[in-house]
Amino acid sequence: MSEKGTIKHLTDDNFEKEIEKGVTLVDFHANWCGPCRMLAPVLEEVAKEVKGRANIGKIDIDSEQKIAGQFQITSVPTLILFKNGKEVNRLVGLRNASTVKDFILSAT
Repeated sequence: MSEKGTIKHLTDDNFEKEIEKGVTLVDFHANWCGPCRMLAPVLEEVAKEVKGRANIGKIDIDSEQKIAGQFQITSVPTLILFKNGKEVNRLVGLRNASTVKDFILSAT
């Protein structure tokens, strides 16, 4: 399942498998969050630019509370960058495409 074939929708069940290899940016978001909705097209744009070098996934904090709790998500959107299953960095709040892209490429 993906948005326009570039962003994976993550769940408590598939989260670990999806982040275990390579670089993955995970967007912790909520449907009721305005800045989260504004970030969605930014992530779609960046996903196309980093395709082959990094993956992007989204996880809804309301429906996937186990993972949100595990990473102590208190604000949305929160972007966590993983490399080979380990958190390497995080950003909180709405960001522009160049900032998100540079953030992802810092781990590649």
